[in-house]
Amino acid sequence: MEPWQLTAAAAAAKLQDGSLTAEALTRSCLEHCAEREPFTKAFAYLDPMLALANARRVDKAHAKGVLHGLPLGVKDMIDTADMPTSHNSPIYEGLRQGRDAACVGVARGEGAVVFGKTDTVEFAAAGRRALTRNPHDASRTPGGSSSGSAAAVADGMVPLAFGTQTGGSTIRPASFCGVYAMKPTHGVVNSEGAKRYSHTLDTIGWYGRAPADLRLVAQAFRLFGLETPLGKAPGQLRIGLCRGPNWALAAPESQEALLLAGRRLEAAGIAVEELELAAPFKDVTEAQRIVLMGEGRGAFLQEYLAAHGLLHQDFRDRVENADGITAAALVVAYDLAAECRKRFDTLFPRFDAVLTPAAVGEAPVGRQDTGNPVFNSMWTLLHVPCIGIPCTTGPNGLPVGVQIVGPRFGDAALLEVAALVAPAIDAGRAG
Repeated sequence: MEPWQLTAAAAAAKLQDGSLTAEALTRSCLEHCAEREPFTKAFAYLDPMLALANARRVDKAHAKGVLHGLPLGVKDMIDTADMPTSHNSPIYEGLRQGRDAACVGVARGEGAVVFGKTDTVEFAAAGRRALTRNPHDASRTPGGSSSGSAAAVADGMVPLAFGTQTGGSTIRPASFCGVYAMKPTHGVVNSEGAKRYSHTLDTIGWYGRAPADLRLVAQAFRLFGLETPLGKAPGQLRIGLCRGPNWALAAPESQEALLLAGRRLEAAGIAVEELELAAPFKDVTEAQRIVLMGEGRGAFLQEYLAAHGLLHQDFRDRVENADGITAAALVVAYDLAAECRKRFDTLFPRFDAVLTPAAVGEAPVGRQDTGNPVFNSMWTLLHVPCIGIPCTTGPNGLPVGVQIVGPRFGDAALLEVAALVAPAIDAGRAG
């Protein structure tokens, strides 16, 4: 097995015991990138010499952090001190902020090798699409807006990558590309230094190729409760199978993925119970859209005034309030979100996690349609942690995943549940 083929957790063990160096792992990833990047186009910026310099610096470090030596892709709307942050926008092409975003600073502090900047939908929001292709089929999208991050991990170019989620931009690409992903509880990871779209929704997330990979990054961010084991065996778990209010929009392959995951869990001795959410949850998807568009007005006002001619029409529409969002509608949306957050939290500890679709179906053809976030936006507004798990393939052989969801600040328990259920849901692949 070549070093690039190792999961982050497997590589971390070798890096910690000294049987693998950061430089050797980074070289292996770079060699694999040289082969795959012309096909996948995951990176907006990749300087092999800089990546190797970062790796050598890590190898010289006296202490070994939890991410020691692990190459990390960073979504190109998250600032990096030693690389440009373009936001996939002509307004900021080649921009160097000269400092790391908070999440990048934490990763570096824990020994990660900042490897390169992964391509993104413009401002992680709308407008221009990433050039990235789905690594399983070049004619299809990897999803958005964390297009390059999901594809780079899925294609073995890096073991870990940062994404963000405002609607479905972390979990949906994970489903399309067939990798694991985590969107933590809103606010537990400092988003300073990442382009702001919606202060209510924006969340830093990450990708890996196994549940243990996700846990490593969670440890770096000191998520609440990691020091307290869940203390359950698989047979002691109870999972709520939730079709959700948008079930009719799911393609047959996504419906089958959810039901298949439920059957696999039951076969593994895990209790699965049908869960129907209360009536107010039916309106949460629309509430998320109102919050997204309402807060997006101010998010792009600076660019609207300073570089109007270079700003994509999608963002001009937001600033000009083309959707007619009113202050009253925003208040209603905020109040509904607050009510449903409390309601959802009351489902625990009756359930250890809620199992629900991760995407409408397989990855769409082309780059323009990055997929409908309808199976993610509700959970983003509810501020709850979500973990994407690969499950099956659709009619065209493309990955179709599911996600498990926990209560606010239940990230640590959800990571343990993921480790327990993934071997069943992702039969033959989970680690």
